[in-house]
This record gives sequence, C-alpha cells and structure tokens, in this order.
Amino acid sequence: MPSPKAVVWDFGNVIVRWNPRTLYSKIFPDPVECDRFLADVCTLAWHAPTDCGVSFTENCAQLIRRHPHHEAAILAWRARWDEMFSGPIAETEAAIEALHARGVPQFGLSNISHETLDSTLAMSPAFGRLAGVIASGVEGVMKPDPAIYRLTCERFGLAPADILFVDDSAGNVEAARAFGLHAHHFTDPTALHPALVAHGLL
Repeated sequence: MPSPKAVVWDFGNVIVRWNPRTLYSKIFPDPVECDRFLADVCTLAWHAPTDCGVSFTENCAQLIRRHPHHEAAILAWRARWDEMFSGPIAETEAAIEALHARGVPQFGLSNISHETLDSTLAMSPAFGRLAGVIASGVEGVMKPDPAIYRLTCERFGLAPADILFVDDSAGNVEAARAFGLHAHHFTDPTALHPALVAHGLL
C-alpha cells in the first residue's frame, strides 16, 4: 500500500477536547446525578441526529416532550455547547503546524452539526491550516458510513491510499481502513508524532 501524502483530521478529542460532562458537571454538581442525566436523557445516541443535519431545536424539542422536568438542562446542550470544550490538544496543534511547514495537504472530516461548525473552527488556529472540511451535518451522512469516506476522496481529489485519517473512534478508524485509507486511532496525544513519522509525513 503506498504511503499517504495527505492527512484528514477528526475534530473532537483529536484537535480540541470535547466532553458533555465538562458542561453538565456545572449544571449537576452531584456526579451521580450528572452521570444519570448523560446516561438517560442527553445521551450521545440522542445527539447523533444533529450530527446528520437535524436541527438542535427539533432534536431538543423531542427530548423535552419526554423529559419536561429537564427542559433547562436539555436546552443547555445547544445554548452552552461551547462549554463542552476544554481547549485544543497541544500535540495535535504542533503536528498540524509541522505538517503545514512541510507542505503536506491537510483536511477535516468530522461528525458535527452544521449549527456548531463555525464556532468549533474558531477554537484553534490549527483549523486554519485545513484546506477543506467535510462536516456530517452539512452533508447528511456520518462516519462510519463508507459514503462519507468516498465523499472525502472525491471532494479533495485523493485516492483512499493517499490519506492518513486520524480519529479517536475505533469504529470510524476501522471503517476508514476497510475503505482503503491509512488510519491512526488517536488515543494518546504523545503517540501522534511518532505515527506521522512512521507514515513518512514528518
């Protein structure tokens, strides 16, 4: 398999740290109550449709009908979205700058709502190094659907083997590899630079 010549980055927990608990621990100071809310009310499965184009207004309204006593906390998911983030990941920012200095093309591929895309892209100057971005909420298709990897290749004019894809989700990484991309499962920020070196990109 040829070595990759471009890098495609996931956003959340790869470039910037994202965790709903960062917000909801403020709303529910009791950890048990916070755990219960995130496990039973504002779950990641409930949030997923917004990453595929459903509006926050519509998705929250459906949930509020089932949990009316949690209306304020549910609405905070959108109103205080940015408080779920706790800053950029320094190792990734440094890697993006190093790749940019070497002229390696870089792009973004994220499961993210079209409503929160711009505010997320403003969270780190590293996003400005990306020559293009594919957001699931804009396209109406999400990782790990092979269609989004096909779209990535077509949109950016790359063959699957041209790409090193970096994502924190094992399922997304597995699907990318099955489609023919090189992929790095991002779990330890300190392992990123060695992985880029091993692929001949740095």
